[in-house]
Amino acid sequence: MATPHISAPPILTSVAAHLYVRDLKASTEFFAGKLGFTIDFVYGDPPFYGQVSRDNARLALRSMDESFFVDDIRRREGLLSASITLARADETRQLFAAFQAANVTFDQPLKTEPWQALTFVVRDPDGNLILFAGPADEQS
Repeated sequence: MATPHISAPPILTSVAAHLYVRDLKASTEFFAGKLGFTIDFVYGDPPFYGQVSRDNARLALRSMDESFFVDDIRRREGLLSASITLARADETRQLFAAFQAANVTFDQPLKTEPWQALTFVVRDPDGNLILFAGPADEQS
């Protein structure tokens, strides 16, 4: 009997959070125009699915006609749709300032968490909450 070939374990190389949106065109324009993402693709006729990315962060956008969450539960309960990590506190501050200048709606302003993360939460036009987080430092 042949000995099975043992290879290195599989390596996960990326993740894309899935956000449910009402208007795919408006959503891709928000992520590209206000948050600096690139529109990777839009699919369907009419379009119902797409992906935006910025650096190593990817967000899949799925258009839905039906209500996908009860009332304001995402905001009430702080239900995040995606978490995006930054490497340094100064990057987190810089990104927050850029989003402020672009008149982005924040669900949570920049703050230092008890677990020593510097965070803020953006609310997209469909109510998706997207956390941006980096390590805190003594200046936070």
